[in-house]
Amino acid sequence: MRLGFLASHGGSAARFLTGACRDGRLDAVPLALASNNSGSPALAWAREAGLRTAHLSSVKYPDPDALDAAIADFLQEAGVDTLVLSGYMKALGPRVLSAYAERLLNVHPSLLPRHGGRGMYGDRVHEAVLASGDAESGATVHLVTAGIDEGPVLAQRRVPVLPGDTVATLKARVQAVEGELLLQALRGLA
Repeated sequence: MRLGFLASHGGSAARFLTGACRDGRLDAVPLALASNNSGSPALAWAREAGLRTAHLSSVKYPDPDALDAAIADFLQEAGVDTLVLSGYMKALGPRVLSAYAERLLNVHPSLLPRHGGRGMYGDRVHEAVLASGDAESGATVHLVTAGIDEGPVLAQRRVPVLPGDTVATLKARVQAVEGELLLQALRGLA
């Protein structure tokens, strides 16, 4: 498996999976990371980690079709066959979706279909879980399709919502299970 990543900020999934590849927990090779944010910590980390990197955004490519083509070309030129979204905060175009159909994964910080869809990302998800009174939350790894958070679920892990939880405490508990859940899902694709 030849992995590529798209990240907007820290790229924690890319970091975790690259470490898992390098220490033998995942039979894969991390190859490339692109970010829509030229100042993202993920880009700096990926350069230091020896991955091929690119800043690909609407600033550089104002036409959405051109941006979609640039992302697809970058990943394909790097030899990527499996793509993981690592906190990527932009919708993907049809070329990328088609090129990586059935090999494009995202981890979402809730038990989809609850608390997914447009506008549901980051702390907003944990705020929604707490506001709903749900007794549990968790993480979901799903295939990415044109609909936001609508692709088939590959794996889920549940975590309890505890009395007195804050966004920060719930987020930490959910993030603690995301890496292993991604490993499980990727092993299932191999």
